Amino acid sequence: MELMVLLNALVTRLLFVLHSLIGVWRVTAVKKEPKYWLLALLNLLLCLETGLTLKFKQGRGYKWFSPAIFLYLICTVPSLWLLEIHHGTQYCGNEPGAVQVNVSNQDFNQSRDSSHGSEETDHHIIQTAKVFVNQLSTICETVWTLALHQTFLLLLVVGRWLLPIGVEITRDQLSQLLLMFVGTAADILEFASETLDIEDVRKNYALINAILAVWTWSMLQFPLDLAVQHIGCKPSASARRIPSLLLCRYSAELWNIGVSLFIQDGPFFIVRSILMGHFRIFNQMLVFFTAKNILVVTLQLYRLAVITLDFRATVVQKSRKGEVCCCPCEPYEARTHATGHQDNELKESVAFPPKEESQAPSDH
Repeated sequence: MELMVLLNALVTRLLFVLHSLIGVWRVTAVKKEPKYWLLALLNLLLCLETGLTLKFKQGRGYKWFSPAIFLYLICTVPSLWLLEIHHGTQYCGNEPGAVQVNVSNQDFNQSRDSSHGSEETDHHIIQTAKVFVNQLSTICETVWTLALHQTFLLLLVVGRWLLPIGVEITRDQLSQLLLMFVGTAADILEFASETLDIEDVRKNYALINAILAVWTWSMLQFPLDLAVQHIGCKPSASARRIPSLLLCRYSAELWNIGVSLFIQDGPFFIVRSILMGHFRIFNQMLVFFTAKNILVVTLQLYRLAVITLDFRATVVQKSRKGEVCCCPCEPYEARTHATGHQDNELKESVAFPPKEESQAPSDH
């Protein structure tokens, strides 16, 4: 096993565990009940996955699916749910920044006074750590929750980048996937923060649960790599069935369209439409992002129509010529065999020309 692969696999999962533990700590601090530390046991699943991946995959990833990202979602999403549902995260003081600065300066002055009276460096480090923890505890709960949301999405993108890739995905495909994830993460963060910050939404417990459910549903696209990979298929089997051939040829494009319609922009549009139509909640940003979701859904449907019509025209054109519509997902195995067969026929025709051409008419 390569040292760099092992290091990336362990460091990335360690970051996941640390971030998950910070979320659990915030839940216990907000709820003021130690029983919520039991949420930390979910990280045992990530530890088990790490051991199995190191043993059977030598630290590298799987095809189409990332178990580490999926388990990171399982470890972190419950903590964010509890923080958003808890009523203490709804409001903050009038000037949280000023309170934070005053407490910080006072505690650091006390730490310096105590360090002057002691010559031990360890005591000073412990005091500084206590002051740092106390300072973090004074930060507004809403700021904490938003920071956890932001770092959660950033770690999903950075973690997917740092995790060792398998042999089924290339660096070029990974770079495309990461760029997609950056835009996706920004849209998801905007949806959660913009809708949950509305005061009328905060007063409705059912609306909070519905928004968090849609938010959780949209997060499920991160463990999957289907956005940049084509599904392999055999031309002999797929040529008989048009839908399977369409899925084989445009699997990545169809997955992106499906994600937008059923996982991200479609559900986001439904939630925002309900907020405006049924609950009569209107603001400038809500109207803007609803219009943006409508535009994206319309463009995705237009893209689907273009792909379908182009594929149908290609099938009709090849059927008229008497050709077999070959799936481009396996260009090496399938087409090499067909090309090799054609090359053999060409070589035979060159080596053994037709008799009528080889026998020239004699003048005698």
